[in-house]
Amino acid sequence: MKAYQKLLMLIASLSLGLLFVFPMWKIFLKAPQYPEGLELHIWVNKLGGSSESVLQNFNILNHYIGMEPIHAESFAELKFMPYIVIAFIVTGIIVALIGRRKLVLAWTSLLMVAGAVGILDFYMWLVKFGTNLDPKAAIKVPGMTYIPPLLGNKQLLNFEALSLPALGSLGIFMAITIAGLTYYLSLKNKTIAANPEKVMVS
Repeated sequence: MKAYQKLLMLIASLSLGLLFVFPMWKIFLKAPQYPEGLELHIWVNKLGGSSESVLQNFNILNHYIGMEPIHAESFAELKFMPYIVIAFIVTGIIVALIGRRKLVLAWTSLLMVAGAVGILDFYMWLVKFGTNLDPKAAIKVPGMTYIPPLLGNKQLLNFEALSLPALGSLGIFMAITIAGLTYYLSLKNKTIAANPEKVMVS
């Protein structure tokens, strides 16, 4: 790999650092009780919101429909995900220094798999909280579940839920895109080196 390609791979791995600076995902909930809306932030290592009371207010609303309280301690993923991200950053830097094209492909592929698993886990988390309802809840609608959307907008009774990726997810997108570009450029260089006569003719 050429020097600029190694630099691109380095940028790709360091892009994952955005996950520690910004939340990965946002869930915006609007209800008559909170016309200004509530914004829950899901980070790589914690839960938060647009204000300190957001999580508490989410749980107050959830209580009426029988959903479990949402607490960061309930999710083991928030404990080990930071280490996975750090591992990808470190291995990405090592791959950049080694400069092997196949390692770039392997790193990018693993990151894509990890991202897909993360999205699946997030969806299962939404299903778990939206379907395991307390039968003694104040608001009960037979057959009704309250699974927030994985992506986009959804109406849940008088609750309007909007789920969107946040700036932290941009770090994953950048890492995959830049690393993929790095692999493509290095592969193109190999093709040119293996067929210099075609390049001269063209």
